[in-house]
Amino acid sequence: MNPRRRARECAVQAIYSWQVSKNDLSDVEVSFMAEQDMKGVDKKYFRELLNGVALNTVEIDSKMEPYLNERSLEELGQIERAILRIAVYELLKREDVPYKVVINEAIDLTKTFGAEDSHKFINGVLDKVAPTIRTR
Repeated sequence: MNPRRRARECAVQAIYSWQVSKNDLSDVEVSFMAEQDMKGVDKKYFRELLNGVALNTVEIDSKMEPYLNERSLEELGQIERAILRIAVYELLKREDVPYKVVINEAIDLTKTFGAEDSHKFINGVLDKVAPTIRTR
């Protein structure tokens, strides 16, 4: 498996833990990396996603909130919220990652970790958010 894909998978889990526990981000990162199998993970990218989402949550949430189909952020499942935050972070801050790759990765993550059919919701939100952030 691609090291970046593994980084995204780990980031979803760590961000989920951070969102639910409300623990200090550095504590979440240290304990996650100690307890999980990080073999084959792009650790630098994992850290960037984890810290980038945490440091830019207000901006990220404001970009996606208008497109949540009359749902509030609080109504989203924690996994869906984590995946959307990672995808919007990548759209905002990682122009080297094509927007179609960002969307496809988010859909795959949702199929792996999310509720049944929630990938359709994630796809719909990101299809609307992506063009407001960049053109490619």
